[in-house]
Amino acid sequence: MLNRTAVEFATRAALALNCRINETSIFARKNYFYPDLPKGYQISQYDKPLAEFGYIEISSSRGKDAGGGARATKIGITRVHLEEDAGKSLHGFGEVYGSDFGGEKTAIDLNRTGVPLIEIVSEPDISTPDEAYEYLTRLKEIILYTGVSDCNMEEGSLRCDANVSVRPRGQKELGTKTEIKNVNSFRFIREALVYEIARQIEAIEGGGKVTQETRLYDAHEGKTYSMRSKEQAHDYRYFPEPDLLPLVVDEKWKAEIAKTLPELPEARRARLVKEYGITEYDAQVLTASKSLADEFEAAASAAKNPKRVANLVQGELMGRLKAKSLEIEQSPISMRGVAASADLVESGAISGKMLKDLYDLSFERGKDFPEVYDDEGRPRQSSDTSALEKIIDEILAANPKQLEQYRAGKTTMLGFFVGQVMKASKGQANPQLVNELLSKKLG
Repeated sequence: MLNRTAVEFATRAALALNCRINETSIFARKNYFYPDLPKGYQISQYDKPLAEFGYIEISSSRGKDAGGGARATKIGITRVHLEEDAGKSLHGFGEVYGSDFGGEKTAIDLNRTGVPLIEIVSEPDISTPDEAYEYLTRLKEIILYTGVSDCNMEEGSLRCDANVSVRPRGQKELGTKTEIKNVNSFRFIREALVYEIARQIEAIEGGGKVTQETRLYDAHEGKTYSMRSKEQAHDYRYFPEPDLLPLVVDEKWKAEIAKTLPELPEARRARLVKEYGITEYDAQVLTASKSLADEFEAAASAAKNPKRVANLVQGELMGRLKAKSLEIEQSPISMRGVAASADLVESGAISGKMLKDLYDLSFERGKDFPEVYDDEGRPRQSSDTSALEKIIDEILAANPKQLEQYRAGKTTMLGFFVGQVMKASKGQANPQLVNELLSKKLG
């Protein structure tokens, strides 16, 4: 039987991938014998799929745009079709159980057989392993935003097979392709592509030829190995699935599904750059997951100064995360904590120096900012005029040479004196008040 929610999820994903939804699509039986499909055929779609002619835009390595940034390249999506999942073969059990057949056995896990999935087929528009990595990253982002899947590769809810072919520069026809299967991370897919491209080039330049086949990637050795010869599509003997009627997604149903689409990553990135004045890179990091982007916007909108929150994320938070090789999801300081720190600076309760110190302590202790702020006795910056005037008098008396330079016309020395006062007050002086008092005294 057909699962209505699976159709709605598939349509939502296809719309997010800029596909044309075919009003009528047909299910087919794809016949082949393999242990992971004991009934001998898979229910899939073939010549009349659910959706076609979509695309994803990626930042390409093929040159720069007019503004000097990475040029956007469209990777075409041939089709998005529904099918049922097969089982999973687990090889190499001979070492555990012993074997009469050369030391190796295969176990079959049939638990996921029959589970609905979508297959997304891309056009041969990807030219480098880096572009493949970028394409997969963008694809995963989009699917996560739609809520169609959690895209967990380790659990098998996102899987990728890569077809690879090489051709001499200038030749129009694609070379013989190989398929790389069962790679469990985007990083390994990129590594597998680097190896496989080099292997095919070496084979052709050495006078040999590339055989159409399915290959596996061994991450420990960094090599691909032949798994089985690859059948052509016509060998599967497709014919219409007799137990399922044609699937009809009319305009009314399509419109209802389209209303469930959230703001997608690319559009959200552009809006964050415009609304919060952050860089494109930081917008990309903040929109890596919908939950993170929601958290950032909720924190920023609740803060007294949303742009200050954005500035602290890119100026204070990102640098510390990078230095410690942490992803933003691993940050001890939450977006709520960043917003709280922004409000404290905005109100004058703490100085920029004190904020930096508290951020450092948060990372050292693995605690969120509000907790560290409470632990440290809620330090407040000083606005005690008489105490600050005393510090300023001592700084001016201790630096006669710099005072002489200032009075000789080198007004940039004001910054030097402000820095010395902030240092003497251990960062607790109100910088605005320090500037006012120094300007008055020096004037």
